[in-house]
Formats: sequence, C-alpha cells, structure tokens
Amino acid sequence: MTLAELLESVRRIEVRTNRLVNDTMVGAYLSHFRGRGMDFEELREYMPGDDVRDIDWNVSNRMGRPFVKRFREERELAMVLAVDFSGSSAFGSIQRSKREFATEVAATLAFSAARNSDKVALLLFTDQVELFVPPRKGRRHLLRVIREMLSFQPAHRGTSIAAALTFLNHVLHRRSIIFLLTDFLHTFRPVSDAGDRRGRDVIQDIGLTNARHDLVCVHLHDPRESALPAAGLVNIEDAETGEMLEVDSHRSAVRRAFEQANNLRLTQLDSALRHAGVDTLRLSTAEPFAQTLQRFFELRRGRRRG
Repeated sequence: MTLAELLESVRRIEVRTNRLVNDTMVGAYLSHFRGRGMDFEELREYMPGDDVRDIDWNVSNRMGRPFVKRFREERELAMVLAVDFSGSSAFGSIQRSKREFATEVAATLAFSAARNSDKVALLLFTDQVELFVPPRKGRRHLLRVIREMLSFQPAHRGTSIAAALTFLNHVLHRRSIIFLLTDFLHTFRPVSDAGDRRGRDVIQDIGLTNARHDLVCVHLHDPRESALPAAGLVNIEDAETGEMLEVDSHRSAVRRAFEQANNLRLTQLDSALRHAGVDTLRLSTAEPFAQTLQRFFELRRGRRRG
C-alpha cells in the first residue's frame, strides 16, 4: 500500500466510522462504563434506598443518626483496543478480512471514546505483543491508531491472548476499558471431556483481567468458519501453523461434521466466557455491526440499572 493509498484508507475509515457514531451510536454508549475512580462529594443523612455500605459509621455514631458518604464518579477513562493480528485474522471469505473488519469496529469504538473525552490506546498482538500505542487524546492520535491498524505488518502468525493480557495488566496502572477483538480460533478449540488446558488457561487470564479492568470480548467471526461450500476436493491451510488438510467438501457428511465441530466450539466458548463473567458479543464480517454494538451496550446499561 502506497502512502497515498494509506492516507485515503485512513480518511475513508474516519468518515465512515464518524458517520456511524453520529447516526447510530450518538457517541453515548461508553457512558455505560464506570469511571476509573471515585471522588468524595458530600456527606448527608441516610435516605431509604441508599446503599447501607455507604454509611459512615463514625459520623453516624457521633450524630446519633445514620449518615452516608456520596461519591462522584470520575468519567475520564482509558480505553484500550487489543486487536488480534495473528495469521487467522487475515482471512476473509466475502468482502473483507477479519483484520479489516476489526479495524472498522475498533475505529468506531475509538471515535465514540473521543466523544466522551476518553483516552484511547492500541495493542496489536500475535503470539506476542507486536505494537503498543499508549493512551492519548486528540484527532491526530486517533488517526495514528487507524493508520497503524491499516498498515502494520506483524512479525509472527501465532496467537497468545494470555501474552496480550499479561502485558496490559503490567502497563495499565489504573482501571481501564479493554476491548479484546479476536476470532478465538487458535485459543479455544472443540474439546473432549478431558478438557483443553490451553483454553482453560486463557479463560482464567480473561477472568483475572476483567477483575482488574473492564474487559469486553468482541468475537470476530467469518461465515466460512461455520460452513463449508460444496466445492469438491479442497486444500485448507492453517493460517497460523501452515498445516495443510485436504477435504472432500462435496460429501455432505464432511460438511455436516465441519459445521457440528464449529457449533461445539462456539457453544463451549460462550459457556466459558459466561462462566468467567465477561461481557461478550459476536460480530460477523458479513453483517453490519453498528446496531449490534448499540443493542449490546443498551443491554449492558439495562443490567447496570437493574
């Protein structure tokens, strides 16, 4: 990609994602996330409905009646876009690869964060951290984030979500929002009753990070990963290991087994992430994502109000 092509791509992404933020998101859904700190605001008498955990017992004892502390949430946040740039992210069966799709989703989130005066950081990872852009504000910074996602060429093809999360837990000293954009293909596979140690370890890392920060898993899915076309003998290459497999996709039993294996993987993945208490949404590269994102954050806001 030439410099002129890169700049045009950046401009196109900026225009499109800004339009999505204005027309669909209205830049407001990130207000559903908690701030990274709480500032003391006032002390007042207890009222029915107040959380008893907010009662200041020292003051209450002195005054002879209950008083509660009130806090004001600090709104400014650091939002981290942790994007999987492994070999499988370069796959795309329709109009765009998962990597291109991730760039558009991440850019939409970044511009929404900017509308709320939140800082944005970028982490690109494979089986190791490939690039980290620390959190900052400003349009120039956002355009750099988009430019890096469009032009960066990773040095490795494998995947290690654990390495990415370990790095973020080390460099992020305050509670932040982390959007993990990945396909989970080489992290969580269909497993037998004996289980999959690697998958369990990744889910544990995700749960631990979510305890320290506000982690949202964005599962990027290509429709070809769910179903094989009836195309006869085809060679399938593992984008991360280079392993080749020849399958007869003309046979309905082969296509059915492929679909069943994928359904099992997704079911187990969803169950594991739900058990870890992590908010998750699945986005398909074949479908518009803005309204899906909006519905997700509306549901999240509803749970918090409840």
